[in-house]
Amino acid sequence: MEPTLAVIGLNFRTSSVAVRERFWISPARRSDALLQLVRSEGIEEIIVLATCNRTEFIIWASDVPTAANSVLRFLTQEFQLKLSEWSHFYRLMDDVALTHIFRVTSSLDSMVLGEPEITGQVKDAWALAQQTGTTGRFLDAVMQKAMTVSKRVRTETAIGSSAVSVPYASVQLSRDVLGELTGREVLLIGAGKMSELAAHYLMKAGASNVKVMNRTAARGEELAAKLGATPVSFDDRFQYLKKADIVVSSTSCPHFILSRQEAESIAKERKHKPMVMIDIAVPRDIDPAVRGVEGIHLFDMDQLEQVVARNASGRQAAAEAADKIVQAEVQGFRRKLMAERVVPTIVALRQHLDELCRQELEVLRKEFGPFTEDQDQALTALTSHITQRIAGSLARELKGLPERQEQDVLTAAVGRLFHLEQPITAAAGAKTEQLVTSN
Repeated sequence: MEPTLAVIGLNFRTSSVAVRERFWISPARRSDALLQLVRSEGIEEIIVLATCNRTEFIIWASDVPTAANSVLRFLTQEFQLKLSEWSHFYRLMDDVALTHIFRVTSSLDSMVLGEPEITGQVKDAWALAQQTGTTGRFLDAVMQKAMTVSKRVRTETAIGSSAVSVPYASVQLSRDVLGELTGREVLLIGAGKMSELAAHYLMKAGASNVKVMNRTAARGEELAAKLGATPVSFDDRFQYLKKADIVVSSTSCPHFILSRQEAESIAKERKHKPMVMIDIAVPRDIDPAVRGVEGIHLFDMDQLEQVVARNASGRQAAAEAADKIVQAEVQGFRRKLMAERVVPTIVALRQHLDELCRQELEVLRKEFGPFTEDQDQALTALTSHITQRIAGSLARELKGLPERQEQDVLTAAVGRLFHLEQPITAAAGAKTEQLVTSN
């Protein structure tokens, strides 16, 4: 089997938030997951991208079916994956995988077309894999190019303009329930970027008296100062939940921080006065059963996605222009990857020719020598020049072929013709020089 780029994962298109949260890998667990997977069969290099909208394994695989089985075993061991749930996962290869990575990084595969957060999330996932030592020349090249493509998409199209984001959707949902938001009290649980953006939009819409609570008090205080809000203790959350009109929760807690029983108690003390709870966490912070409590209007990522989808049509023209850029970049980068695949064959050929010339020079020295130093240097230079011409000509032919099948046939023929013992395709995960990714 030859080395292949692959993506295995699920996202908001293939699964609901209830499924996505099952397979979400927490930040504390990602390094261990990377190390465990890179040691698994079929996987040479790997990056794990885990956000509220997707969990994806970006792989340079020596054998894609074996690599997929390794991911399946990992998910089964770590998350008790059932075979029926495997249908939520997609497996992409070669150009399809490359296109997917470029589209994800350029926010063309996002729930919110043009949302800026995903590029940073991809960059962070790549950085973690580099720090952990699970990427090499191939995935590093792919990700470097993905960042370049993302920058070009944002520079040359209007994909990022007027994007209706998940945090902004929380304003629309709150208005649907509460009407005007002027003077409404807001409680942020969690001090992440999504909470901050939601707060900005809610305050712009007239909400006031914003309170911020976070398990790490210093981070909560930092965000409160930034917003001009009031930091409050997470331990006192029920006291503040009773007073809030709008609650935005976005923590990284692996379990519910608000149960139905607790919500019923809060609603009773509020005399079932309407309140909005926006749960933008994955895994979810609020028990979905809270949706049945009188007076509490709970919205999670599934409902937010519907609001975002209704506002996406205006950016389709920009998305189409961006997709043309992605497709052109995929074709150009594919040629570079194909050229890199034959480098080991070219190197092996050059070494083989050098050895043949060395042997022939030794025979020549014994039969017609000794030569003067100048004569010996001239003969050595001549054989080196001949070797370079032959290897260079074959390299141009191999790298210039537009189709992989043709390239493979000629590469195999060169290997047989010259009795090369080196592998005829690039070694998976070979951590040598960086691939060229310039435009």
